[in-house]
Amino acid sequence: MRFLFGASAVVAVLTAVMSHARAEDLNDYPTSARADYVFGCMKANGETQEVLQKCACSIDVIASIIPYDRYVTTETILSMSQVTGPVGSEFRSTEPARLAVQEFRRAQAEAEIRCF
Repeated sequence: MRFLFGASAVVAVLTAVMSHARAEDLNDYPTSARADYVFGCMKANGETQEVLQKCACSIDVIASIIPYDRYVTTETILSMSQVTGPVGSEFRSTEPARLAVQEFRRAQAEAEIRCF
């Protein structure tokens, strides 16, 4: 009986470690990036506790769909596309930029469905 207890304890510890590792893999967005998204979302949708919960849910859904490095790239594209002139045009008109923004918009739409 003592052996079974030992084996089940080892399995429990391994399961906890493995699930923690998976959670870290899915949570590759830094807290500051999540907070920045939530603040912007709340500015656009209202500054209530309910909206806070919905916006936090939204960034969690986006993070589950888009890896952080692509999220940063898309945020940069969206920011730079607002610049007037030839510099902004590069970010508005290239195919990679268009595809990145399209992927981000799909993730936002999924978050909208799940959270709002």
